[in-house]
Amino acid sequence: MKIPRRLEPLLEDGLIDGVVRQLMSGKEAMVFAVRCGDEIRCAKVYKEANKRSFRQAVDYTENRKTKNSRQARAMAKGSKYGRQMQEAAWQSAEVDALYRLAAAGVRVPTPYNFHEGVLLMELVADADGNAAPRLNDVSFTEGEALAHHQTLIREVVRMLCAGVVHGDLSEFNILVGADGPVIIDLPQAVDAAGNNHAQAMLMRDVHNLRGYFGQFAPALLTTRYAEEIWALYEHGSLHPEVALSGQFECEMPPVDLEGVMREIDDAREQEAARLLRLQELS
Repeated sequence: MKIPRRLEPLLEDGLIDGVVRQLMSGKEAMVFAVRCGDEIRCAKVYKEANKRSFRQAVDYTENRKTKNSRQARAMAKGSKYGRQMQEAAWQSAEVDALYRLAAAGVRVPTPYNFHEGVLLMELVADADGNAAPRLNDVSFTEGEALAHHQTLIREVVRMLCAGVVHGDLSEFNILVGADGPVIIDLPQAVDAAGNNHAQAMLMRDVHNLRGYFGQFAPALLTTRYAEEIWALYEHGSLHPEVALSGQFECEMPPVDLEGVMREIDDAREQEAARLLRLQELS
């Protein structure tokens, strides 16, 4: 096929030897199967900001680091240079998260290079060697659903232990590879400790998994893995091999009955004083 313009620099620099075919075109990028020597790999070509529909929501970009204060000011002002820096930060967020998670043993595609706005990484394949399907394109038995759900819950835990929350995890960005599910699409990944919305995002990620697999295994619909995982994380007790039950009960602090009664008495006194003032004014 004709070499896409954005892939020409990789061909010229010898990072790829040819383009096999386009695999998909999504809201933020186009993905191609490319030849690298004897291997077939995956090239993710990020769309320009004005050509994609996924908004860089403030919730996701909160607390992302910039190289210097000039870049930070430009990004805050929304100047042309600032938009370029914001776009670069958005792309590098996925690259950084991918390398970080791969090093932590999370089931993500192996990254190989990032060059001229193109992420070169492993092509996740199915048992027949073809590009793996997305989770939403596959049906499962109850047993398969339970097994895949358990695997992905473990990966969410492993990600959080590495300090990362996916932020947009669902059946649309998980591939079903030959040896199980693989998590993809990480440009919106957030730092668990540095983003105030990390808890809400993790809850949504895990609830998305529960809702999808619950179609095949209804028993999952009553589980509360998200709450359990975050509570362990907050208490410093989360580790990749932690035993999870899927059950969670919020621990309520003991009621200070004496304190409550004091508040009631104070309110009564304040109301009595108010009524007395009204009588004196009338």
